[in-house]
Formats: sequence, structure tokens, C-alpha cells
Amino acid sequence: MKVFQVIKKQKGHTLLIILFLLLVSGVSVLFNQAFSSAERGQPESDLGEAFEVSGPATMDVTLQYMYLDGEVIEEKTKETIWSMEDFWAQYEDWTLLRQSEGGMVFQMEIDDISPALKMNGYFGITEDGVLSIFEGVPQDEQVIQSFFQVDTKKLKSKQHSELVNGIPVGDKHHYEEVLEAFAEYKESEF
Repeated sequence: MKVFQVIKKQKGHTLLIILFLLLVSGVSVLFNQAFSSAERGQPESDLGEAFEVSGPATMDVTLQYMYLDGEVIEEKTKETIWSMEDFWAQYEDWTLLRQSEGGMVFQMEIDDISPALKMNGYFGITEDGVLSIFEGVPQDEQVIQSFFQVDTKKLKSKQHSELVNGIPVGDKHHYEEVLEAFAEYKESEF
């Protein structure tokens, strides 16, 4: 009875307390329903609703490796794309040259000379006095790349002989050294 007497004295506060308890109970029931349906693996919305899930996309990708000596090596591949975000992350260091519905072309500049030039490239001089790189020794006359006209009168006999017989390219460092060494004998560029 004492409880009812206290409630009668504080009628205004009691009504607020009851409303508060009802609000807390309602929120509690809503959260309970949401979590129980999530645990069962059921979405909160209509279970009868269906949607289409598409599979991965397939795309032709061309990779171009561009070397210091100008050679471009292409590699063609088919990519299975599960996530565009992952696809773009895979090629973030590449430059996108072309994009079409059927494929993409990426290019990367390589700070080195091409593998073919390392194996078969020879510096030499053409009959016209042009410093060039040949595929094989210069006598075969298969010019890969031409640089500049050399003033052959200023060359030492040993240098001229080396150019006539061919100087193996070898590696990037040697490639740059030879170009720098003969640049002082340059008459005109190509």
C-alpha cells in the first residue's frame, strides 16, 4: 500500500517513468528481432525478393614494355576481373594507353635496354658515317637504331676500327658510355 501512496503523490513523474519504460522495451524488442534475423542469415526485408549476381568479367589486356633503346615488347593476356578495385591496383604502376569494351592497353617505361639488344646489339658505323646499333656485327648491315652523323676524320684509328668491327652493347651502362664517348664526334643528329 505504501507504494501506491507514493505513486499517487507523484502522478506526474509516474506517467513519465511508465512512458520511458515502454520506450526502452520497444527499442529492445526491435534490436532483438534485427539481431536474431541476422544470426539466421535472413535479411530484414522481404525474403521472397530475388536478385541476379553476375560473375567475373574477362578482358583482353595488352602490356607494352618500352625500353630505352626504343624497342617495345608486347605481352597479351586475358584477365579475369573479380573486382575492379583489385584490377586497377594490379596495374597502378602502368600507364593506360587505350581502353575499349573488349580490352585495355597498358605501357610501362623500362629504365634499361631491351634483352635483344643486350644479346645481339653492336654499335657500329654505316658507310655514310652514322653511329648506329646493328643486329649482329656491322658488316651484316642490319641497322636497328641510328643516332647521329660522326665526323670520322676526328676519330682515332682505334675508335674507327672498333666501330667498323662492332662494339657489343652489353648492358645499359655500357650503352650510355659508348653514346657519350662518341657524342663529341657528332656532326648532326637524326
